[in-house]
Amino acid sequence: MKKSIIIILIISSFTCFSQSITVYTIGDSTMANKPNPEENPERGWGQILPNFFTNNVVIDNRAVNGRSTRSFITEKRWDSVLKTLKKKDYVFIQFGHNDQKENDPKRYTNPHTAYRQNLIKFIKEAREKGATPILFSSTVRRNFNEFGTLVDTHGAYPAEVRLVAQQYNVPFIDLQYLTEQLEESYGVEGSKKLHLHFEPGEISYYKDGNHDDTHLSELGATEVSKLVIQELKKLNNSLIKFIK
Repeated sequence: MKKSIIIILIISSFTCFSQSITVYTIGDSTMANKPNPEENPERGWGQILPNFFTNNVVIDNRAVNGRSTRSFITEKRWDSVLKTLKKKDYVFIQFGHNDQKENDPKRYTNPHTAYRQNLIKFIKEAREKGATPILFSSTVRRNFNEFGTLVDTHGAYPAEVRLVAQQYNVPFIDLQYLTEQLEESYGVEGSKKLHLHFEPGEISYYKDGNHDDTHLSELGATEVSKLVIQELKKLNNSLIKFIK
């Protein structure tokens, strides 16, 4: 009888240890997986994130280009996450870029009302599943003025994320501030490497050239992922022990 109990305990312990944690990333194009990585130079930082974890962590990147908190919900993408979300999983939440689209009623949200309430919805429903939500402010756009000053383009949206995180005691990673520092450290010209700046004929994917200061290159996405890992190490959560 005692031997049977010991065997059951050993099997249970092994099963618990071997179970993987899933991190669901929900957000927009700055986080999303990009197709054709062999040819396409664009990356989302969520696409790079698996490189920093052991096999005990599964990154399920549900971020999609062009989505706001509103469209992510109305398109039932959040419902799809909830179907498989389980206890001890995580949800990384980063929106804002497309919530600003005032000319698109299917995506726009007022930062102080709908945007705020959508974030709260994600938090509450993730917690009801026993999962841990983590809020992120938006990555900055490379928007240097003629004096070489990096100027904000996100308005009230990052501040609202901070307020929601504080009110609901949610772990918060300030990607706005961290990516501001990143852009500035590379400088006005050097920071182009973090994004998608190509002259005509430079690469086959952009035959006519491209000058995109929002989306990330592989270098940019990797640098942002490093910042996320750096901040996760400061938080008291179960992911820390699975960081490479």
